[in-house]
Amino acid sequence: MDRSTALRAAAAAVVAAVAFTGCSAVMPGALDRQQPATLTGTGPGVTDSTVKVVFVGVDLGTTGSSLGFRTADAGDLPAQVKALEEHVNANGGIAGRRLQAVFRSYEASNDSPAAEEKLCNQITQDDRAFAVVLTGQFQSNARPCYASRGTLMLDATLVPNDDATYAKLSPYLWSASYPGYDEFVKALLTSLNGEGFFTGADAVGVVAADTPVNKAVYERLAEPELKRLGVAPTVSWVDTTDLGTLNAGLNQAVVDFRSKGVARVMFLGGARLASFFLTTAAAQSYTARYAVSSFDNPAFLVNNPGTIPAAALDGMVGIGFNPSQDVPDSRLPFPGGDAERACLDIFAKGGQSFKTRENARVAFTYCDAALLLHAAAKDLGANLNAAAFAQAASALGDRFTPAAGTRGLLGGDRRAAGDGYRVLAYDPGCSCFTYRGEEKRFAG
Repeated sequence: MDRSTALRAAAAAVVAAVAFTGCSAVMPGALDRQQPATLTGTGPGVTDSTVKVVFVGVDLGTTGSSLGFRTADAGDLPAQVKALEEHVNANGGIAGRRLQAVFRSYEASNDSPAAEEKLCNQITQDDRAFAVVLTGQFQSNARPCYASRGTLMLDATLVPNDDATYAKLSPYLWSASYPGYDEFVKALLTSLNGEGFFTGADAVGVVAADTPVNKAVYERLAEPELKRLGVAPTVSWVDTTDLGTLNAGLNQAVVDFRSKGVARVMFLGGARLASFFLTTAAAQSYTARYAVSSFDNPAFLVNNPGTIPAAALDGMVGIGFNPSQDVPDSRLPFPGGDAERACLDIFAKGGQSFKTRENARVAFTYCDAALLLHAAAKDLGANLNAAAFAQAASALGDRFTPAAGTRGLLGGDRRAAGDGYRVLAYDPGCSCFTYRGEEKRFAG
């Protein structure tokens, strides 16, 4: 890639960053006080015979067509939601009530705190939903908004939530598919050390989304552990508030890393920062060895060679917990475990099929959310509310396995069901990412 091409790609990546991540600021006065939760009675969107759940789908059409990036077709999302509704209702519904599943499309190119508040208002006030399945809602004001309205959240967005956030927004915030951020950071650094990522290096660059959650986990877990491993971290906090701050943050990170001779770089906070940084670094002829994870959407990195420099992928290593966005079917047979097969059967009965696992990446998270709701609410009867759901979901333990993951574990303070991961590494032979070694447990 010549310098002019790289610069154009960098500009495109920055624009895409705004579309995918938007701002981090919370709109003043946008949130109500979080409603108290009780174990008795019913939550919003619940009648004697029905319960309403909204599934959010992110529309990438405008952003993708304007920038020319590729994402695998996720299929007919409304039809997938309908198939889940039919399955749940044919098997007892939600706490004996008929599931009313509503699909809402959210335009990625319009993402902003104001747009997130508008979506929250639509779902909590217009739809009056008991629960919402979130996909692609990156804004800091989104999850507190739903909690303040007493709306249960099943978060299927690849955005990290730490233990403190789950506790603060309890009992409303859950992930049916992914791990919690604290245990993820611990597992990532342990795995990188075991894979020799830090060998021969006395420093590491950290490109981090400038969010309260990310800062708290970095300061409490990542920074001390990196120092214990003998590598001095240089962190660049990237403010995604607007195009100017994002561009400045990415470019400054490259300048800082180069000036300090940093030859190892890792990413924290998800939100596709890895892909944006790689393009910006190429425009400045900066190279390093990179660490990535499922939070960085590895499939996107290999699907977009026109935006992501191929040379930047060499030597990449990290951990993966989301096969549908980590590795191709040639490296992990599709379908895989029982949870995947169960969800595929549900969709097949609704006339929905998927050529590859990546095509099913959104459908699997929808399925995880619907089946977790179904399983936890089975015996709640009259008391279908967030607090009662939390108590019942925690009691599931390891009996719930996400289709978007490989193992599941709930209970105690765990509000994120994903509990399995493997070492993830780029293989130049297949120009793809692949898994290494045995699967491990986050809670192990």
